[in-house]
Amino acid sequence: MKSIEKQQAIQLRKEGKTYSEILSEIPIAKSTLSDWLKSVQLATPQKQRITKKRKSAALRGAQVRHQNRISEVEALEKQGFIDVNRLSARELWLIGVALYWAEGSKQYDHSPSTGVTFNNSDARMLLVFLKWLRQMKVPPSAICFELYVHETRKSETETFKRWWIRELSISPKQLDRVYLKKGNPKTKRKNVADLYHGLIRIKVNSSTVLNRKINGWVHGIVASLGGRLMVGRETLNLSI
Repeated sequence: MKSIEKQQAIQLRKEGKTYSEILSEIPIAKSTLSDWLKSVQLATPQKQRITKKRKSAALRGAQVRHQNRISEVEALEKQGFIDVNRLSARELWLIGVALYWAEGSKQYDHSPSTGVTFNNSDARMLLVFLKWLRQMKVPPSAICFELYVHETRKSETETFKRWWIRELSISPKQLDRVYLKKGNPKTKRKNVADLYHGLIRIKVNSSTVLNRKINGWVHGIVASLGGRLMVGRETLNLSI
């Protein structure tokens, strides 16, 4: 019986069948099949068929893994929506301060009169910051927008403007300033090609006082976590 199965396996292999295809017809251990076929020589057409089948199988596997990752991300996004639920006014306030701490213009001893400016290319982050500005009672008339585009994408400026106007729900008049930046052809940035829409700078007029308040709130966050702070010439040691 084994001898017959071996001859069948060898014949199938010579026809260009893969191990999986042979095992589906001859129910034996894969190690046994490997031992039977180790000396089998294949013609070029059979080698090409096997290679093609392997590549197809690998591609299908990659597609399945990719779809699984997409499904996982979607599930986690839905769970994130449930976990966060609605933000309180205080939570939004702290989020806005933290965002500005990371991405906004800073107050320094040598420039204590800096106004509020916030730069980013993530529309979601910009929308959160705009929501925060509304909570801070900043009137829409005090907010202006500037678009920064790499000079290598200059011809797409109007497309980018329309994209941002739509994403941020602002009027064309609010985004009337465009600046070109020197592009880097060897960039390692991920937001390139269709993912690139330029960078938006949000500027708030007459906002020096607000920026100083934000600086104080940042100090408060650090202090609440037990940080050591310098306030003027005074050193504060604070603990939770």
